Amino acid sequence: MAADKASATPEKPRLQARKQPLQSRSAATVGVILEAAARILEERGLTGLNTNLVAQRAGVSIGSLYQYFPGKEALLAALIRDARAGLLEAVQQICTQGGLLSTQLRVLIRAAVHHQLHRPQLMRHLEYAELMLPLDQESAALNDALLNALQGVLMAHAVQEAEVTARDLIAISRGMIDSAGLAGESDAATLENRVWRAVSGYLSCAV
Repeated sequence: MAADKASATPEKPRLQARKQPLQSRSAATVGVILEAAARILEERGLTGLNTNLVAQRAGVSIGSLYQYFPGKEALLAALIRDARAGLLEAVQQICTQGGLLSTQLRVLIRAAVHHQLHRPQLMRHLEYAELMLPLDQESAALNDALLNALQGVLMAHAVQEAEVTARDLIAISRGMIDSAGLAGESDAATLENRVWRAVSGYLSCAV
């Protein structure tokens, strides 16, 4: 009976790459594979993504793909990690630039909106994929890094209760931007202005 239970336990998907590209040629191959996967996601969604189709679209053998990615889930995890890394890099760079608080917050909102809307179909599918993949620890680490970056900006401008305020501003912005993405909005400037009105309204009441 114990063996039956063990065999019935679903195996966790392998999300880590089999190996990291160490040379420019192999890094280019990985980039082509991930872009092929992204384009298939945009065109066919999660159910239409499979490793054979990705290899065909990328122009590589399935063996070459499996050298780096053990399966569909690893491809999705790599795309999610790349998107998150791009957002975090942009946020941390903005937060170290200094300047007026309103200017920094506007630029941060612009970066977050761009993250969601520059490839909206891809981002929608990746958001659904995040719910299915065991990425909780990585998600928590990302949230902590974003919170720390914004909290540092607020503290530099002597905003009281900087940690709570940072959490609230992230929640407001993320909720509005994610909702706009799911609704299929494509007007980045209009969305940016709406999020800024919400954020500035909150701050005017908080300070």
